[in-house]
Amino acid sequence: MKQIDIGLELRKWRAHRRQSQMDLALDAEISPRHLSFVETGRSRPSRELVLKLAECLAVPPRERNTMLVSAGYAPIYPEKRFDSADMASARTAIAHVLAAYQPYPALAIDRHWNMVDANATLMTLMTGVASHLLVPPINALRVSLHPEGVAARIVNLPEWRSALFQRLREQIEASADPALVELLDELRGYPGGETAAAATAYPLAIPMILETPLGRLSMLSMSAVFGSPVDVTLSELAIESFLPADAETLAILQKL
Repeated sequence: MKQIDIGLELRKWRAHRRQSQMDLALDAEISPRHLSFVETGRSRPSRELVLKLAECLAVPPRERNTMLVSAGYAPIYPEKRFDSADMASARTAIAHVLAAYQPYPALAIDRHWNMVDANATLMTLMTGVASHLLVPPINALRVSLHPEGVAARIVNLPEWRSALFQRLREQIEASADPALVELLDELRGYPGGETAAAATAYPLAIPMILETPLGRLSMLSMSAVFGSPVDVTLSELAIESFLPADAETLAILQKL
C-alpha cells in the first residue's frame, strides 16, 4: 500500500463525517491536544488508537488498513481476490445462495456494483442488453440505467433511477470512495430523468417495473451483506435480489 500520512487520513475522514477535533477526541476518549498532535505529525498514534479513531469515524475495513499503514503499522484485515483459489469455498457458498433465490432474480456485486455472480433468472432478464455492457466487469448499475441496457424496458425509469441514485449517494457517504462518485456522475449523464415518487404510489418501496415478453414485472429490490466477514473483499460483497411485488409478477417468474 502507498504510504500516506496518518494525519491527512484523519483530517479527510473527520471532514467526510463532519466531525470537529473536539467531537472525535471525546468519542475516542483522548484529549483534543493529543488528537491535534497526531493530525499535525507531532505525535505518532499507537496501533490501538488508530483502530479506535477508525471505529469512531466508522471507517470501512479496507480504509482502516490504509490508516494503519499510513501510521506505520501492518494491515490487520486480510484481502484476497474473489477469483483466487483461496476464495473457492466462498464462491461456492455465494453460488448456493443465488440458486436458492430461484425463480427470483439475484446477483452478487462488489463494492463498485460490478457483478461477480448471478443466477439463471437474472441472466434471462438481461436478454437484449447491448454486448458492450456485458464485457466483464459487468456493472449492475450501468446495465440497469444505460439506454442500451435494461433502461429501455423499465416502465418507471425516473423513479427507479432516483432510488438507485439515493442508494449510491448513501454508499458514497459511508465509504468516501472516489470511484463511486465517478460512477454516479456517469449514470446521471444517461437519459431518463429523476423524480420523487409519491408515498401513496409505492407504499413499501419503489419497485422496478419491467416489461418482458411474458408480461410486466413489478419487483422490489432487496440487499443483503454477509455477517462478520473475515476478509475485506467479502465485507464489500452484497447480494441484490428482486422479489415479486404482486401476484402477477410471482406467476411470471415461476414460469421463467
